[in-house]
Amino acid sequence: MKYPFYILDVFSSRPFGGNQLGMLPDARGISTDGMQKIAREFNFAETTFVFPPVDHKATARVRIFTSMAEVDFAGHPTVGTACGLIYGGHTSSREIILEENIGPITVEVKNLDSKVNAEQCDEVLTGMLTNTTALDYPDEKPDLSALAQLLGLDASMIIDGCYGSVGLKFCFAQLSSEEAVDAAVIDRAKWEKYLSGAWSPNLFFFSGGLTNGGQLYARMSAPALGIEEDPATGSAVATLVGIAAKNSGMFDGDFCLSVLQGVAMGRRSEMQASATVVGGEVRSVSVGGASTLTATGEIEVESRWLI
Repeated sequence: MKYPFYILDVFSSRPFGGNQLGMLPDARGISTDGMQKIAREFNFAETTFVFPPVDHKATARVRIFTSMAEVDFAGHPTVGTACGLIYGGHTSSREIILEENIGPITVEVKNLDSKVNAEQCDEVLTGMLTNTTALDYPDEKPDLSALAQLLGLDASMIIDGCYGSVGLKFCFAQLSSEEAVDAAVIDRAKWEKYLSGAWSPNLFFFSGGLTNGGQLYARMSAPALGIEEDPATGSAVATLVGIAAKNSGMFDGDFCLSVLQGVAMGRRSEMQASATVVGGEVRSVSVGGASTLTATGEIEVESRWLI
């Protein structure tokens, strides 16, 4: 049976940048094993599978798969899927509610400002997701010397580290400079030794200040999910802006960060993130950016991968 698919470049206003996403806009009839096989075939960081919503107030039910496993939430698949539904004419609404495994996620979709996208003739959409999942920010901290070893860096280049999650767990490492971020090379043997069994084995490392309005330069590796390096990691950025807001002392207001990722690997990704703080508590986190539709087609799914 043939199923239509889209390929989108997420967190990029131009094709062939950002983080690639495979998307099946109507995945009804495909088994869980079949979805995993298709995600492995695309071999992107993630592939999404869209179904009719359970709650009539939602736009769609979405399941997200890496090449190795299903995940409950991820940033670029959420933003990209919302934009893909509009690109494909599946909805005319610009407020998309996606039912994911962690619960409903709202994505506000707009047209990218023509001044920003002056060289692009076609319409480009930008999406901003909002996640109200409570920030999980454990007291446990990663060993900074171990992080230095597995990144192949001098210990002086590791400023700080922490764990956190708003649906997908991450280990965060703050480095001393952009040069340190680019110089890092994951030592798989040391990753196995120090991080594979940790609170989270997914490592997001960055430089820049965690201050309101700060600009970060980042990379991410998640070997346990089959992702050697991710061009853009919206779920990590959403968590990090929540952590930064929590530690800022802000009592009420919005705490913002901008993040540049994927540069050294040739897939420049630009993300904007914010956390809404009420009474000293983080109530929601948001992350967004542009998404471009780069390809459409059909994939043949054998009957053994159907329900």
